[in-house]
Amino acid sequence: MYGGGRVGLMGVVADAALGAGGEVVGVITGALEGKELAHRGLTELLVVETMHERKAAMADASDCVVMLPGGFGTFEEFFEAVTWTQLGVHTKPCGILDVNRYFDPLRAALDHAVDQRFVRAEHRALIISETDPDLLLDKLAAWEPDHLDKWLDRSER
Repeated sequence: MYGGGRVGLMGVVADAALGAGGEVVGVITGALEGKELAHRGLTELLVVETMHERKAAMADASDCVVMLPGGFGTFEEFFEAVTWTQLGVHTKPCGILDVNRYFDPLRAALDHAVDQRFVRAEHRALIISETDPDLLLDKLAAWEPDHLDKWLDRSER
């Protein structure tokens, strides 16, 4: 499941998954579909009205969230999913596939935010990062959301 585009890395990954016999579901807004950015060869393409509906549909249907190299939209969608995990809106593991060390500066910025006490270490730990896709998938599959209960208990603060 992904954003439903046919261009850039999104399209390449979708085509590779389809070529390997996988099922690929895309969720795209009507506005983006209208700009002819929709991937028409997917197993299923859902067209929604707003970006909020798009993100909610992807979150509802996904077992986890994985970020690959991308730009502002990628960052925004990933960090919203991480925030939803942090707040207990959902309990989905969130991972970064750090292709060619693209995310090294981002990971350093996250660590810096912990050092500066803007992000709690336990919240930083919600983001699993690996350079190897198999290892990332193994860690995401093994992730347990049970520890979120103590983070969400505001009475201790």
